[in-house]
Amino acid sequence: MEHLLKLSSLTPDEIIHILDVADEYKRLHKAGTDPKDLQGKAIALMFGKHSTRTRTSLEVGIYQMGGLGTYLSAADMQIARGEPIQDTARVLGRYYDAIVYRTFKQSDVDALARYSGVPVVSGMTDYAHPLQVLTDLMTVREYKGKLAGLKAGFVGDGYNMANSLIVGCLMMGMDFTIACPNGYRPSADVLFFAREYGDHFKLTTAPDEAARGADVLFTDVWTSMGMERETERRRRDFNGFCLDAARMALAKPDCIVQHPLPAHRGEEITPDVFETHADEIFDEAENRLHVEKAVLGILLAGK
Repeated sequence: MEHLLKLSSLTPDEIIHILDVADEYKRLHKAGTDPKDLQGKAIALMFGKHSTRTRTSLEVGIYQMGGLGTYLSAADMQIARGEPIQDTARVLGRYYDAIVYRTFKQSDVDALARYSGVPVVSGMTDYAHPLQVLTDLMTVREYKGKLAGLKAGFVGDGYNMANSLIVGCLMMGMDFTIACPNGYRPSADVLFFAREYGDHFKLTTAPDEAARGADVLFTDVWTSMGMERETERRRRDFNGFCLDAARMALAKPDCIVQHPLPAHRGEEITPDVFETHADEIFDEAENRLHVEKAVLGILLAGK
């Protein structure tokens, strides 16, 4: 693994290795030992989107590993005044050992990787959210003891989370059903990827189909960053695409729920369902720390 830009660029073995390393970092942290695998390393944390979990977990994780994480607001950099991404990449690549970039366009992350000369990690784009889905896979495996053979469902917007979940879950041998309204389908290339998995993948407009018999149900906000002007239209279009008690009753009794946060209670998930599954959701949030440490440890310390 040279970069982490999207999950489809990884092999199943590479995904499993990331999860195994994350498990080990978590075990060591709980035991009070944080290996200083990033001693002497500097990582640029370049953010063009708002963040709570990604920014703080990266800053804490890099500190725990003995490295330096520098937060860079893209709005304060020359890139906001028109400096080409390839020039920014070549400058940062001479200062830093790796770059994490959270932005809107996937092509900007790809360009950063192409020109910087150092490992680049996507902190999220409009197309993909690989760190979050690796975290979800880690959490599901913790709760279920396995990934292969599980039935996963997603109810909501076929956006970046859905794109990455489809790829990650199918690569791990899970069955995956996604329910989204017409006009909100996942990216065409992701659907083409999913076709190779035959009956293990299903796209529907019926949320109950995604929930029925599920071992794990995923959801995400209806209105992602940058789409605020569409909020009211999306509320109308996503009416009925909520994880509520009636829908959860269609899933297996021990079904878990995963939400990347922040959650809009009363929209994509009801308050009662959220609180019933809060332990799983906040274990998921915690695991971002360990997954990010694993990715950086693999890229920079040969873990």
